[in-house]
Amino acid sequence: MTKLSVLDLAPVVEGSTTREALQNSLDLARHAERLRYGRFWLAEHHNMPGIASAATAVVIAHVAAGTSTIRVGAGGIMLPNHAPLMVAEAFGTLAELHPGRIDLGLGRAPGTDQATMRALRRYMGGADSFPQDVQELLGWFDPVVPGQTVQAVPGSGADVDVWILGSSLFGAQLAAHLGLPYAFASHFAPGDMMGAIQIYRERFKPSPRLQEPYVMLGLNVIAAETDDEAKLLFTSIQQAFANLRLGRPGKMPPPKADLQLDPMVAHGIAQALSCSVVGGPEKVKRGIAEFVAQTGADELMVTGSIWDHQKRLRSFEIAAQSIG
Repeated sequence: MTKLSVLDLAPVVEGSTTREALQNSLDLARHAERLRYGRFWLAEHHNMPGIASAATAVVIAHVAAGTSTIRVGAGGIMLPNHAPLMVAEAFGTLAELHPGRIDLGLGRAPGTDQATMRALRRYMGGADSFPQDVQELLGWFDPVVPGQTVQAVPGSGADVDVWILGSSLFGAQLAAHLGLPYAFASHFAPGDMMGAIQIYRERFKPSPRLQEPYVMLGLNVIAAETDDEAKLLFTSIQQAFANLRLGRPGKMPPPKADLQLDPMVAHGIAQALSCSVVGGPEKVKRGIAEFVAQTGADELMVTGSIWDHQKRLRSFEIAAQSIG
């Protein structure tokens, strides 16, 4: 049976606050834990009024402290924005506080625009050094050796599961070369999904961290009591994507019946969100099964931002029941 996990963007919806979004994330994590989801990840985004997880490690600490068994982590930390040593220290600290429960997914994209990158004191060239930065970070997690003058404290010897994230063939090749688990962002950039899976599995080299290739895929799931209700709830994500593509990101809007988008924008959104399952319980069960059969995924990272928090909880419940 395919494992299910949760990717939460800590959505700040219209009519709510960042504080409420963070409270809702913890509530969703506790809900996912009761439903026996395997892990709960949060993602680093900057300058996004509708996403509350910019300080990703801080939010992970908030969620991990409020749960007890579910793995909690980053999907991901955008490594070009950070010094590898500081990432090792942050996640080493999390691993000390919550042993055996911390994941660290590493992304190559900055997760923001160029102006915000400059405000972060980082530069586009950071993406070019991503493989070297990943290896440096892995080194900080190794046990300290005699004569080592700098060490991550906490961090050295920490029990942190490290993943490579990607939306292109580059991440697949790197994950395979380093022998790390691989998570593909098919929930918003599905174009290279099948090619990336093939490259990763064919080129995988076993490592002390992982002996066999392991693929996790992002999947949008919007589930409700009926297909029509789910289709309506999905319009919030469609509006949010449209606003982002039009250069006006904001809080997540409420659902909108009879949503009409510019045809070119609608076409782009349909392509970006093609890995989505939207419907009632039977349609969701069928859609998830078909996606797993198509891809051979070892694990699905389910994401589903819904304007109404209670309906979001119910959506993840239906998704969990679909593979029970």
